[in-house]
Amino acid sequence: MARTENDTWDLANSVGATATMVAAARAVASKSDGAMIDDPFAEPLVRAVGVDFFTRLASGELTPADLDGDGSNGESPVGMARFADGMAARTRFFDDFFSDATATGIRQAVILASGLDARGYRLPWPQDMVLFEIDQPDVITFKTTTLAGLGAHPNTDLRTVAVDLRHDWPAALADAGFDATRPTAWIAEGLLGYLPPDAQDRLLDQISELSPAGSRLAAEGVPTHQVSDHEEVRQRMQDSTERWRSHGFDIDFSELVFLGDRAEVVDYLAGHGWAVGAVKANELLTRYGLTPLEDNDGFADVVYVTATR
Repeated sequence: MARTENDTWDLANSVGATATMVAAARAVASKSDGAMIDDPFAEPLVRAVGVDFFTRLASGELTPADLDGDGSNGESPVGMARFADGMAARTRFFDDFFSDATATGIRQAVILASGLDARGYRLPWPQDMVLFEIDQPDVITFKTTTLAGLGAHPNTDLRTVAVDLRHDWPAALADAGFDATRPTAWIAEGLLGYLPPDAQDRLLDQISELSPAGSRLAAEGVPTHQVSDHEEVRQRMQDSTERWRSHGFDIDFSELVFLGDRAEVVDYLAGHGWAVGAVKANELLTRYGLTPLEDNDGFADVVYVTATR
């Protein structure tokens, strides 16, 4: 179902299901040879959501090889194995960002659209750290309840903020104890492509307003697509997952993302008082010893941004 202005979701449908898919990919990556991430909560969280396709994938009953084939029949070169690699590299990038930020003395952090992210439970945090997670109320309730049922406890002062990012999330964040005078580490992982271009700008503006000197931001920047290219991009998204549908996959990414002429994150942040650096997706994969994507694949155009106030 295509996105609407005030749509809502849980972790089994629409945008929420993409968070479950990413968690399943983290479970796959955590079990791989020479794994670069270790997320022990990914599989049990996916199981709790209860979507059969993702449960079988996270548990190993369904393997990337089952989904991707050998390429001899014209399957998309961007299969589940490459997706899991991408999510492993992305996860490691944001994990390292938090490690670097806290090493500079930052003791307040915010995860925007946290989904099934379990960093509050699996990363080592300084003793005096405060971590805020923002997401839709149903998502926050599900994850918090599920992890408590597993006997898991946060490794830090974790404060959940149950609010839609399209609403007045800065006020809700303040109500949870956020201090806008303290340097903050922010991450927007797997988020911006699911926002309309103007909403992306608004979110970055709000982050900037809440970030005093010394703050840091890490984000995943998605490329601009011209109107003439929209149909090609949507078809590529559909082709990439078509083989998976026979195993029960039923997400159409092309209906969930917002294409169009959006601001380049690097330039936008630079124009709002941030010192910005960026690494392309293939550079990130290479950094972590993974095979880069084909240049003609849309995912290769994603950039991973770090910025400092």
